[in-house]
Amino acid sequence: GRSSQKIIDAANYVLQWVNQQFPSNASPFREQAILPVPLDDPQPNANPSPLGQGVELVKPANVTVSVRQIAQRVQALIDAWKQEKNNSPEVRIKPPTLAILVRENRQGRFIREILEDPERLGFDFAKGTGLKVYDVGSRDRNTQVPLEMLQLLQFIERPHSPDCLKGALRVLVNRQRIPTQDLNPFATRPEQFLYPGPLDPPLTTGAALSARRYCTSLLRARFDLPPYHLLPFLATTLNYAQSELATADKLAARIAQQTAADSSLSAMIGALQEIVSSERFDAIEAEDTEAQYIRPGQLTIITMHKAKGLDWDAVFLPFLHAKLIPGESWVPPQSEFLGSISLADVARAQIRAHVHGSPSIPDIPSAWHRANQLKQAEEFRLLYVAITRAKRLLWISAAKQAPFAWSNPDNLQDGAPCPVLPALGKFLRDR
Repeated sequence: GRSSQKIIDAANYVLQWVNQQFPSNASPFREQAILPVPLDDPQPNANPSPLGQGVELVKPANVTVSVRQIAQRVQALIDAWKQEKNNSPEVRIKPPTLAILVRENRQGRFIREILEDPERLGFDFAKGTGLKVYDVGSRDRNTQVPLEMLQLLQFIERPHSPDCLKGALRVLVNRQRIPTQDLNPFATRPEQFLYPGPLDPPLTTGAALSARRYCTSLLRARFDLPPYHLLPFLATTLNYAQSELATADKLAARIAQQTAADSSLSAMIGALQEIVSSERFDAIEAEDTEAQYIRPGQLTIITMHKAKGLDWDAVFLPFLHAKLIPGESWVPPQSEFLGSISLADVARAQIRAHVHGSPSIPDIPSAWHRANQLKQAEEFRLLYVAITRAKRLLWISAAKQAPFAWSNPDNLQDGAPCPVLPALGKFLRDR
């Protein structure tokens, strides 16, 4: 490993602790240990000295305070680098590379919005640190613009299609225009959902009423706007960020060029389908190489999945709650098979047992239990990957209060930390 010894020790402890929580025949990890690089390794300083304590565990009051503490720690790192550079002007000392690793992109968006808001953060992050905030998730969302435009236009053209309605609702949920909810009741009866009659049961939740309002406003736009104005309208409706709006404008210009002879809605949809299927469209400011993620002079916000194979001097892991890692067993009502059991999970566990040569196929309760073990094991492996991305500083937190769901980050409740964190904290204190 090419991290400081404290981070290597923490990673090895986490691996061992996780394996101890599972049956011996279902361990998430093979028995292994990271070792420091040999002293005769040609790479200088392969195991660098730690920054600060090397591994820092904190427990902020809530997720907003978590972001503030990250910003303050980053500023302290930058100030220390500037001081070191001033003390040794004859030596070229590079600034530390920095990253915040999150479990899902909605967490990254939450962090970025606070970092870019001096009022919520308590100071001007860009001015105080001189760093650019690089949210990889927001760049990735740019590449989703053509598909989102296509799904919304397909709904506008065919509002009574269950598939088209559900596709549009999913876009609205993903873009956080409407709350997360079960979309199947709406999609099974599009007419009653969009334009209920006097005998149809009324919608009873604010989330459902919000979904209807957005959908009916999309349908009105078809009659109020010419087709070539629909894409900018949809981009505004989805509350696109500046780079996404630029991507939508570029897309609209290309569609207008391709449909100059026939500017009907169906022609626009056909052109969009061709773009989406061929994937021949470059988003504005889309990054091409992973090297963009590890540049000095920026704070990268990236998911744990996307961080595989990369490393930074300092890595921040906020929001490590048990609800996300290892996760809670939950099955959407529409996917329930027997009680709270999902048929898909049971089938996967049974197929896995057969493929791996098990002498017997597990029954439904055993398969369901095994499926949960597999999911939790995968989450712990992902956490291990995140921990091992750090070279000199690993900063970990699980706030006392966290969102019930990241689709609504303001709805806070008490959140239990990932179970490995208390054990890791004791290990670090006892060393």
